[in-house]
Amino acid sequence: MKRYSAFALVREALNGHKGWERAWRNAQPKAHYDAIIIGAGGHGLATAYYLGKNFGITNVAILEKGWLGGGNTGRNTTIIRSNYLQDPSAAIYEKSRALYETLSQELNYNIMFSPRGVMMLAQTEHEVRGYRRTAHANALQGVSTEFISPRRVKELVPIIELNGPRYPVLGALWQDRAGTARHDAVAWGYARACSDMGMDIIQKCEVTGITREGGRVTGVQTTKGDIACDRLGIVVAGHSGVLAEMAGFRLPVESVALQALVSEPIKPCMDVVVMANTVHGYMSQSDKGEMVIGGGADGFNNYTQRGSFHHIEETVRALVETFPMISRLKMLRQWGGIVDMTGDRSPILSKTPIEGVFINCGWGTGGFKAIPGSGWGFAELMAKGTSPLTDPFSLNRFGEGRFIDESVAAGVAH
Repeated sequence: MKRYSAFALVREALNGHKGWERAWRNAQPKAHYDAIIIGAGGHGLATAYYLGKNFGITNVAILEKGWLGGGNTGRNTTIIRSNYLQDPSAAIYEKSRALYETLSQELNYNIMFSPRGVMMLAQTEHEVRGYRRTAHANALQGVSTEFISPRRVKELVPIIELNGPRYPVLGALWQDRAGTARHDAVAWGYARACSDMGMDIIQKCEVTGITREGGRVTGVQTTKGDIACDRLGIVVAGHSGVLAEMAGFRLPVESVALQALVSEPIKPCMDVVVMANTVHGYMSQSDKGEMVIGGGADGFNNYTQRGSFHHIEETVRALVETFPMISRLKMLRQWGGIVDMTGDRSPILSKTPIEGVFINCGWGTGGFKAIPGSGWGFAELMAKGTSPLTDPFSLNRFGEGRFIDESVAAGVAH
């Protein structure tokens, strides 16, 4: 794989840009792999990458029924943070945030990581108490956060209205090393590195069945033929329940649509990420100048990638109260993604009742920020059968009552 650099850019410019090679190979499936990953999104590609990098397992296929990164990886609002209350959550998200900081250099691919800082507004006295508690927990976990005053909020975000008609801003939980990254670039960077290791990324290849023998996985049936494997990782977000049923077990998840939108581009006016959980809206400004806005999940189970308009109305109305200047903007585009929710709003990274089958799902509305940490831990789980990052998130916790209840702790699972 040729390295990308300023010198390479100059060289290709002088050569009419005729020497650039494909970022990843257009592979066809082999008869057998040591490991198959179903799902060529961020989590699946990161898992494959760390299987090769950390454990030398490179006879790997990543199967994708659509196109690479075409699911939730390309349909989110790119927020990266690790200020979670529960210790297992903070551990995996902080691992992920730390990996994001050097990921561009590691992959030789610019993921446009921007540690611009994330603030979570406290707009009720209950949130003030909750975020102060989280700041203390983060201090014990080694995660750098602080609770800041309304005056400091205004200094960081001059366009904000502190005395809104419904919910005034009473402070915020601030993580200065959190931020955003380019979601497509994360998938493309991992894909390029996986292909360079000799792994096969197979697009337009839908899994239609999972074959077992004596309680152990032996391979998958696909629209491109049967493929044998020793280990199988299911990393398909909102379709996790469908694939689990194919394998012969059930998951405690439900799939719903989560929508987002962007405004027309404007001049730079906000250089941090703001989340307002009381009114369930969050916003940042992209490098192109668009205001990137995320809202709520549908209240009913569905597999659409569009979302419902009443959530857009609720989210925009709330954000207009907090940021009056955006009332004059026009919506440029809107979309949705299929997210899989668990009861405690924490993920599942686990062995399954089928030997050799591993499941990575349940990230809900917060999957993008966890991609590197999820891939690191899930690869270790698939290679060794255990991982300190993933063991607390096992499927057994629901039967044993070991919930990691971020829905109660944070009020929202982003």
